[in-house]
Amino acid sequence: MASGTEHVPVPGAGLAEQGPYPDSPRGTQKKKSWFRRELHHFRNNRELFLLSLPGILYKLIFAYIPMIGLIIAFKNYRYDLGMFGSKWVGLDNFRYLFATDTAWRITRNTVLYNTAYILVGTSAALLLAILLNEIKAKWSKFYQTALFLPHFLSWVLVGYVAYAFLNHSDGFINRTLESLGFDPVSWYQTAAPWPFILILVQLWKVVGFNTLIYFAGIMGINSEYYEAARIDGATKWQMAIKITIPQLAPLVIIMLILSIGNMFRGDFGLHYFIPNNSGFLYGSTDIIDTYVYRALREVGNVSMSAATGFYQSVVGLVLVLTANGIVKKINPDHSMW
Repeated sequence: MASGTEHVPVPGAGLAEQGPYPDSPRGTQKKKSWFRRELHHFRNNRELFLLSLPGILYKLIFAYIPMIGLIIAFKNYRYDLGMFGSKWVGLDNFRYLFATDTAWRITRNTVLYNTAYILVGTSAALLLAILLNEIKAKWSKFYQTALFLPHFLSWVLVGYVAYAFLNHSDGFINRTLESLGFDPVSWYQTAAPWPFILILVQLWKVVGFNTLIYFAGIMGINSEYYEAARIDGATKWQMAIKITIPQLAPLVIIMLILSIGNMFRGDFGLHYFIPNNSGFLYGSTDIIDTYVYRALREVGNVSMSAATGFYQSVVGLVLVLTANGIVKKINPDHSMW
């Protein structure tokens, strides 16, 4: 007679490990079920996927396939050898940006200008969106169009408009100053006022787009909040502070996170065409993008330019992840993911 308790097989034991088909590994069944589930989801939403196909192809062709060219940033690119035949140089191309005397200046300008654009642009767009919400419908369309129109203008055209105002001899501002008894100002040779000029021009061109985004967000707010506030005797200002802005907070935070991702990528058109590429203004208007463009035009080093673009993209990604992480710690509902 055997000592101890005899083990009796239990029917069905081990089926959890084997899956529904004993002869097939459990992992294979998981993969098959995932694939079938995704295929079923695609079939049920095939119309939506077909509608998104042009956007997917656009991103694939112009955003993902060109990423193969990132290897140029780590090579001494030569046209005769091609992208894959050029010699590897490691991080030598990245030293170019930090070894120059102007590295601190262009980095400082890029960060400070983008910070000012984000703060001023967000505040102005929120204010204009709230004001648009208080205007009658027949006038609201007119103001929306007037605000949004500059968004479609190229920086080249905006540069000519700015030149019409800032030209030393025939500019509108200098003629106005002369009529008032003041001396004309050589705007393209005086660096001090250019931070304010660039912020104003950027605000004029971009604020309409952001305003319409926030205005659309206001349209989605439940009107019962405002009706209850009116019954309680709240003023327009109190409703804007206590209802509109808190309800728009998630949208504003998402827009800020996306803007922070471009902190190290300045607006080339704004900083190149508006100052008219004047050498007197480099200390006040030069950013990473304009400096690299001039260096590429004069030296012709494609590898250094690619390294700078790669550096800006990596820093932008880190900034987006950091900003989203901070927002997620404070309020998970307001983060992007």
